[in-house]
Amino acid sequence: MGRLFGTDGARGIANESLTCEMAMQIGRAAAQVLIRQARRRPKMIIAQDTRLSSQMLVSALSAGICSVGVDVELLGELPTPAVAWLVGEYSADAGVMVSASHNPAEFNGIKLFSRTGYKLPDDVENEIERLILDAPEEIVLAAPNKLGRVYRRDSAMLDYIDHVVDTVEDDFTGISVALDCANGSAAQTAQTLFTQLGATVHVLHASPTGLNINENCGSTHMESLRKFMLDNHCDMAFAFDGDADRCLAFDENGEMIDGDQLMAIAAYDLKQRERLNENTLVATVMSNFGMQNFAREHDINLVCTSVGDRYVLEEMLKYGYVIGGEQSGHIIFKDYAQTGDGQLTAVQILSIFKRSGKKMSELASIMKRVPQVLKGVTARQDGKKLLASNQVIKQKIREIQDLLGDTGRVLVRASGTEPLIRVMVEGNDLAEIERYCDEVCAVIEAQQQ
Repeated sequence: MGRLFGTDGARGIANESLTCEMAMQIGRAAAQVLIRQARRRPKMIIAQDTRLSSQMLVSALSAGICSVGVDVELLGELPTPAVAWLVGEYSADAGVMVSASHNPAEFNGIKLFSRTGYKLPDDVENEIERLILDAPEEIVLAAPNKLGRVYRRDSAMLDYIDHVVDTVEDDFTGISVALDCANGSAAQTAQTLFTQLGATVHVLHASPTGLNINENCGSTHMESLRKFMLDNHCDMAFAFDGDADRCLAFDENGEMIDGDQLMAIAAYDLKQRERLNENTLVATVMSNFGMQNFAREHDINLVCTSVGDRYVLEEMLKYGYVIGGEQSGHIIFKDYAQTGDGQLTAVQILSIFKRSGKKMSELASIMKRVPQVLKGVTARQDGKKLLASNQVIKQKIREIQDLLGDTGRVLVRASGTEPLIRVMVEGNDLAEIERYCDEVCAVIEAQQQ
């Protein structure tokens, strides 16, 4: 990835690596690059998650954008997919989301969307980086009488909710669902959205303080949701992350349903209704081995991309595929969204549940997961570069893969959003792959000393 932007925007610890000054420069450079083809007075929309630092960064971004003569429309606290959709709905020239997704509260990030609502291609991000880091003198500030203005739009939340509601025709009356809002963006929308669709809604972790986003809650910490939904005898439960672009679930028995299984449920339903374009599902190399078995058993083409929903989307756009995503719960329903949308995913799964008459456990059984272990090793300094050059690490990976043979695999990659090296091992014996994963992690750790 570039020097500033990773797989999902620019990220860092707020007020340390991601400062007001950097946010203002991103605003200036992004506005200058993204409005070149504007045929009227340009406008950018900005939304944020519930982090304490989000308001500070939004203010800095707005100042930078206005300084080059572009208007700003503030949408308030919203999910990331809402920004992607509202860019087109509001005829904006670009969109900005201030969020660090599933990361802890001290982190924050800046995601940029084009006028079409899609994340920026690499060449555009590279040009923005160049202006910020190498050629800030090329950024042209507006004359005093041409400065941008800041406006607020109060209807954004309800506009987005209405959009998601319109993606289904079903009434969910009689369905009891538990929702973990991660004390993030979904806290602003989930109760209203699912109640409007008729469901009996039980909401958990929907009281953001600015400091508790993703804290022992949401799609990365699901233990409390499982207990909550079982205690309340719900038909299912859904967990979102801080900016609500991810969704994971539990069935009525408290068994977790991951992103791979949710995609399998949706892809099979689309195939049955003859709406699975090109008979293809797009996943990533991190998808469970069980996904390949599911696709083969149900005669569905499975295409795997690099990790990152941007790469999934690029493949979908290139060939016209309608569904794709990641095991982590980023799932793209191309007919309705330009990016992963946790709440839209939950609504689509609820619709399938209602039409099928089956229990969630029955729906999820369509894909059987192979045992999988995933661990992260802190990447120190240039630790991530070791994966490309360190022969000791490469030899250890080959050794483990030889031991697994055709029954499993080992995958080691650098995270695009966190300072981690991720190690994934799959195989038939859980204890065995746990040991193999620990061995690989220990070698990576030792080679960074």
